[in-house]
Amino acid sequence: MNYLLQVDFPHDGIFGEEFSKAFVDLAKDISNEEGLLWKIWTENEETKEAGGIYLFSNEADAKRYLDKHTKRLESFGYKNIRGKIFKVSEELSKITKASFL
Repeated sequence: MNYLLQVDFPHDGIFGEEFSKAFVDLAKDISNEEGLLWKIWTENEETKEAGGIYLFSNEADAKRYLDKHTKRLESFGYKNIRGKIFKVSEELSKITKASFL
């Protein structure tokens, strides 16, 4: 069973192309996380938020990563980090065009 991790936090920094360039090394590091199938990076300049949607192959790795990433974000000075983990209904998600690895 796959698990979706949703993380977002207030971000009063760079966005767009600058955001993408600034976080290449972090993206490379995240790509090596145990159990990670993929991550979608999110940003909203209007509401000053950033975050991501992650798909993990198991709940234990999703929980472990949420704890690790929360601590990392806090070390960068971020506060009010929100993270939620959900079981994925693959049957229904496939009907609505979801793709799983």
